[in-house]
Amino acid sequence: METRSYGDKWFDAINVALLVLVSLIVLYPLVYVLSASISDPAAVLNGDMWLLPIEITFTGYTKVLENKELLNSYGNTIFYTVLGTAINLVMTVMAAYPLSKRDLSGRNLMMAIMVFTMFFSGGLIPTYMVVKELGMTNTFWALVIPNAVSVYNIIIMRTFFQSSIPNEIQEAASIDGCSDMRILWKIVLPLSMPILAVMTLFYSVGHWNAYFNALIYLNRREDYPLQLILREILIQGQMEEMVNAGDSSHAKTLLDQEAVKYAVVVVANLPILMLYPFLQKYFVKGVMIGAIKG
Repeated sequence: METRSYGDKWFDAINVALLVLVSLIVLYPLVYVLSASISDPAAVLNGDMWLLPIEITFTGYTKVLENKELLNSYGNTIFYTVLGTAINLVMTVMAAYPLSKRDLSGRNLMMAIMVFTMFFSGGLIPTYMVVKELGMTNTFWALVIPNAVSVYNIIIMRTFFQSSIPNEIQEAASIDGCSDMRILWKIVLPLSMPILAVMTLFYSVGHWNAYFNALIYLNRREDYPLQLILREILIQGQMEEMVNAGDSSHAKTLLDQEAVKYAVVVVANLPILMLYPFLQKYFVKGVMIGAIKG
């Protein structure tokens, strides 16, 4: 049995203590928001609730379910996230796979042009003019097309294809008569589940939390995503709290807004929190173990 030195035990103890501290720092905001969403809004505003719920009530969730505008924006966000993530994955794979081929002529030049866009962009006004001229304003396309692909994610996926998928497998499939598209569909993608899971999580979180493009390109409230509605609730609550400070007639309104605010935050984050457990297994272990025997 291997014996551990006194220094190793102290090292492990310090690591565990630091990890526990970091976990508490990360978990506290989540627990606080969850507790505040089911606590008495007056206790939250007065600062009486700091961790565990006080006088449990589901007023916030009730008002969220009764608000048709919130439910509509929730459905819009789900649609934008699913469609946008699908487009992102297709575009990223179709760009990263050819760039991972060593026999592709001019791939270094194409990669340099892509990297250039990471440092220099046209800016907000030229981008808005392009989107407007293409007729995408006030449509869902304005939220998914301008951000259809990330150069950084292309680099990550290209690196994965080059380092994790042996070229011998692709050469063997090519000798057997497989086309490049069939190699990609039948061999490369099934062996790339870890990176696809990571890209799915990155892109979906980005779409789910996005509100700026909707603020710029959308004018109709029925097309607003959830994050834009949540932003309005937060700003409206802060403005009314400042303008009507000390006015007792607005006390109930402020309490209702406080309850809705935390309830919407919880509801808005549930889908992403539910998505992670299904993708977690791909973060831990790849599927390439044992693929090559020599």
